[in-house]
Amino acid sequence: MMDLTETQWVRYAVTHPVEGFDDMRWKKSGSLKIAFLIVGLLFFGEIADDRLFGAQFFISYERIFNVVPYIVRSIILFAVWVVGNWAVCTLLDGEGTMKNICIYSAYAIIPYVAQLYINVILSHVLIRDESVFLDIIRIAGIGWTAVLLFSAIKSVHQYSFLKTAAAILLTIAAMLIMLFLLVLMLALLQQIWIFISTVVTEIIYRIKV
Repeated sequence: MMDLTETQWVRYAVTHPVEGFDDMRWKKSGSLKIAFLIVGLLFFGEIADDRLFGAQFFISYERIFNVVPYIVRSIILFAVWVVGNWAVCTLLDGEGTMKNICIYSAYAIIPYVAQLYINVILSHVLIRDESVFLDIIRIAGIGWTAVLLFSAIKSVHQYSFLKTAAAILLTIAAMLIMLFLLVLMLALLQQIWIFISTVVTEIIYRIKV
């Protein structure tokens, strides 16, 4: 079996969806640092896609920049996917560790991340009538990522085709549950913060009076 550097393994996994992740698993390859870098690029790519896209294709009417939605759409969503898949596949006798799920999933989203930056650049070069090329690139990036993600989960857990599909559907369900609980927790913390702030403000007012 081939010996590749970490960056070469990234390129190999992306361009060989069938055997790429299987070879990575047997060679015990994959870098957590590269995985974090890819997720970081996803974060900045989401910002660029939303705020730096060509004005002739998209105009943002938001005047105030809020980083929270981009963190949720990138870092939080990726983390929830990793935790959800690990939890589900632990119950389904999956062989993948949380570290490997994180690495393989990060490698799998490279086409999606790449299309974000490519489309942002092309949006300043192409004219409005050529927007079909942006759509093709976006669809190709999302489609290739879906194929890679399926292959990554199949390889990391050593599942069959049907069991992989079931695991992904259950992971999505687990993600929805976790996101719902997260929203509830944040809403509760916000109410607690408002209550504490109100009490402190009232006490300070009484002391001054």
